[in-house]
Amino acid sequence: MKDRLIIFDTTMRDGEQSPGASMTREEKIRIARQLERMRVDVIEAGFPAASNGDFEAVRAVANAIRESTVAGLCRANDRDIGRGIDALKGARSWRIHTFIATSALHMEKKLRMTPDQVLEDAKNAVRYARKHCPDIEFSPEDASRSELDFLCRVLEAVIVEGATTINIPDTVGYAVPQQFGEFISTLRGRVPNSDKAVWSVHCHNDLGMAVANSLAAVVIGGARQIECTVNGLGERAGNTSLEEVVMALKTRGDFFPVQTGIDTTQIVPASRLVSQITGFVVQPNKAVVGANAFAHASGIHQDGVIKSRQTYEIMRAEDVGWAANRIVLGKLSGRTAFKQRLKELGIDLESEEAYNKAFQRFKDLADKKSEIYDEDIQALLSDGVVTSSEEHWKLIHMSQASGMGERPQASVVLSEAGREHSAQAQGDGPVDATFKAIESVANSGAGLLLYSVNAITTGTESQGEVTVRLERGGRIVNGLGADTDIVVASAKAYLAALNKLHDKTERINPQI
Repeated sequence: MKDRLIIFDTTMRDGEQSPGASMTREEKIRIARQLERMRVDVIEAGFPAASNGDFEAVRAVANAIRESTVAGLCRANDRDIGRGIDALKGARSWRIHTFIATSALHMEKKLRMTPDQVLEDAKNAVRYARKHCPDIEFSPEDASRSELDFLCRVLEAVIVEGATTINIPDTVGYAVPQQFGEFISTLRGRVPNSDKAVWSVHCHNDLGMAVANSLAAVVIGGARQIECTVNGLGERAGNTSLEEVVMALKTRGDFFPVQTGIDTTQIVPASRLVSQITGFVVQPNKAVVGANAFAHASGIHQDGVIKSRQTYEIMRAEDVGWAANRIVLGKLSGRTAFKQRLKELGIDLESEEAYNKAFQRFKDLADKKSEIYDEDIQALLSDGVVTSSEEHWKLIHMSQASGMGERPQASVVLSEAGREHSAQAQGDGPVDATFKAIESVANSGAGLLLYSVNAITTGTESQGEVTVRLERGGRIVNGLGADTDIVVASAKAYLAALNKLHDKTERINPQI
């Protein structure tokens, strides 16, 4: 019998630290339900002490999830841990994840604390958390650059205090596989009570080795938990990719000594949902979940696959959730069928009013295109259906005109907190003209960092999904818009980003 490897997903915490990837409470619930459907063992829902909004999001996830353990990240102090306890205690199964930096660099430059002070804070944090929760994870931040003897002292002490999982972060993606695997093995050998805790790893992808480092920690070091994110989402170059780890273990079961409990057919739906909610498009050649992951352009490859799929495919597309787009509803479909399909997709809206609003958006889309796919429905929900009633800016009407030899122009009517404004502008194209018209009203002072367009499904009727990334005063936000008209989708995305900039909620995202 193989050992069970625990999959700890931190898409909603560490993944959210990607610039512009901040999620609403409703979006976190949707992702959490998809992760639960995928049978992820532990779902890290956020950092409860970061803000009231994040606290409420973590609490909502804790109350919604029944099959997976829900975790919250807390710095090693009583206030953070107290907030974590309050947010998570409604869960059927919950975990406090506390951390403090242990590298000389972080202790001196960031914490301005002595090693003895860090040791005491680590012990006190785990002791306090264990009084309220039986499942405690401890992470020594920047562990891969920490002094070995001191790190062992800290880990031994927190296990004595009741830590049940020891997570070793490669916070800045500095490790290499062989070295990191041996590092985990050394720690487990040097810490006297190492057998009293599950050993975990949390790797960043700065050198492109997060997945390799994590798997080396399992094979060489004996780690039995991997922290990862859907699509490898995360700050800088991202985190260990959940789908790559899971499929590596499944495909190379002849080599790896562990197995997971993941339902791999839910991987692609999870990837699409996270991409739609965050606005981070998956690159076509991304392993497992990229659009080209199972495509064969070479004639030699095509011939081989036709004769036998195993010639060029080491895993089956359907095993990870790739399938032909499923037509689920049309313009004659009723409210009950629509509501049932939302339930099947893991979308649970909080009120009848929200369902009615979503259904009206669905009917409007059905008037524009005859075949409605799951991806279309998910895009509708990612496009502000749930929370648009509280938006500061709303699009009331717009039109645009462009042609060869003519200067494109656009006109918009916007509502600002219930008050309507209209504007016109010219630009280098219809999208540029639309953005300039919006800005002539909003005067946001924001800089456009990213504009991208992605077709949700195939064909000329497909909805276009537009991502707009804006920056103002060091704050970066993403806005997502979807429509069969790309210019309309662009306007929606720009306004969605402006609404996020208007939200003054403070966020504190620690790095691990």
